[in-house]
Amino acid sequence: MIGDFALEQLLLVSAFAFFTQIVSGIAGYGTGLLLPLVLVPLIGAEAVVPVISLAALITNPTRAITFWKDLDRRKAIFVTLCALPATAVGAYWFTLLTGRGAQILIGCLLIIMVPLRYLLRKLKVQLKGSSFAGASFGFGFLMGATPGTGVVLLSILMAAGLAGNQVIATDAAISALLGLVRTGIYAGFGALPWDLVLLSILIGAMATPGTLTAKWISSRFTAAFHNGIFDVVIMIGGVVLLWQGFT
Repeated sequence: MIGDFALEQLLLVSAFAFFTQIVSGIAGYGTGLLLPLVLVPLIGAEAVVPVISLAALITNPTRAITFWKDLDRRKAIFVTLCALPATAVGAYWFTLLTGRGAQILIGCLLIIMVPLRYLLRKLKVQLKGSSFAGASFGFGFLMGATPGTGVVLLSILMAAGLAGNQVIATDAAISALLGLVRTGIYAGFGALPWDLVLLSILIGAMATPGTLTAKWISSRFTAAFHNGIFDVVIMIGGVVLLWQGFT
């Protein structure tokens, strides 16, 4: 037992967390969008983002280490430094407000992200320099304030020229570093009581088996196939966020 959770509830969370780690390891995101489907009925919507944030301090480093050879260190450091101040502001804002309006905005942006990225690619335009920094700063605020923003970072990294497992590894490293700031602010403002900390650890424990399974699957895909998966899940992610925002 963890807090007031029954054994069958904990088993359900564990199984679903394992599944989301496989999805995240292959597609580059998924945990922040899928886990709320199970967690909201158990702990309420307000507690979901802090729980996922703390669990991500286990899952993201695991994914980064698993795909370490594909990590673009320069881009990881650049995005982290640009996004960090905005992440702190966004996390504090979350402790005061709900994320409904932001989810609707993110959903709209994600739906147009894929065709926009293809247009930029056709025009041979990529995010770099000030545009890369600005996009990273904007992502930082969204990460601090709302769940499921991994798809935003995924789109930014792809527009910056990364592909395949490079996206997976670099995304995980950035999310792990920014997650330290976000989780610290949630904990400091009382959004992470002890029973939710233990639930987060349970979710995080699924990181290693789920990520290793994802690596085995993804090693059989080409970079082009990865990018196709990314485009599909970005569009799905946008629709899911819109649905969550309006319901």
